[in-house]
Amino acid sequence: MDPLKGQRSHFPKRAELTHNWVVVDAKDKILGRVSTQIATLLMGKNKTNYQPGQLVGDHVVVINASQVKLSGKKEETKEYIWHSRYYGGMKTRPYKTQMEIAPEKAVLLTVKGMLPKTKYGKKLLTRVRVFAGAEHNLQGQKPAAK
Repeated sequence: MDPLKGQRSHFPKRAELTHNWVVVDAKDKILGRVSTQIATLLMGKNKTNYQPGQLVGDHVVVINASQVKLSGKKEETKEYIWHSRYYGGMKTRPYKTQMEIAPEKAVLLTVKGMLPKTKYGKKLLTRVRVFAGAEHNLQGQKPAAK
C-alpha cells in the first residue's frame, strides 16, 4: 500500500499556462517595494498554479524607472559595487550617478537580487523590460496595467 497514493504534486502543462504582459509604473514608488512586486509577478507567486522552478509567471514591463524613490538616507549612502576580477579592480558608483547614467540598470539590479541565484533566475530576468520614461515599445504584446 502506498500511503501517498493520490497525493501527488500537480505540475501545470503548457496548455494550462498563460503568460500575460503586465505594465508596472514605478513613478514615485519606493525602489525596494516595486522591485518586490516585479519579482513576485515574474516568479508567478500570485498565481494559483505556482510551482517553484517552473516558468508560470508573467512578462513585466517597467516604466518611469528614472522617477523611482528611495527611503531614508539611501540616496546619499547607497552604492553599486562590482569587480573586474583583477587585483585592485573593485569599482563603486553612487546611486545618484547610476540614476543619471542608467536608471534602467538600477531597477534591474534590484530585481535581480530578489530572484533565485540559479539558471532559473537568469531565465526570469529575461522576462522583464525596464524603460526610463513613460513610453515603451511593447504595445504589440497588449500589456495590462498593474
